Amino acid sequence: MLNINSIAQGIVIDHIKPGSGFFIFKYLGLDTADYTVALIMNAKSKKHGKKDMIKIENILELDLKALGFIDPDITINIIEGERIKEKICLELPDEIEDIIKCKNPRCITSIENHIVHKFILIDREKQRYSCKYCDHIHSWEG
Repeated sequence: MLNINSIAQGIVIDHIKPGSGFFIFKYLGLDTADYTVALIMNAKSKKHGKKDMIKIENILELDLKALGFIDPDITINIIEGERIKEKICLELPDEIEDIIKCKNPRCITSIENHIVHKFILIDREKQRYSCKYCDHIHSWEG
């Protein structure tokens, strides 16, 4: 049986959809971290059957909107003194900026490089977003 020790201080990103942990690990730049990190894939989960999780023995600023967009079922546990100090349950954000790029070649963001890519949630169930500038629809298939 695999045994990953608890962390004294840091962050545990839990309840990640199986298979998405590696993407989040890379997205957060943890593959180049100089502190202890653990990516656990396909761990047993009472709630979902299987899950991925990431343990980070460091305090980082996390973009909760981006993580909620990638997987709205994620739970973030802030650890202090080997105990959970704070638990943050994520959800799909109502608006996202510079997480995804509009694929419409006629969108102003394709022409003007300095414009922030903004999307508005239009369908929570189907996880569909609309570009704020051209209304192009984007669905996340992470």
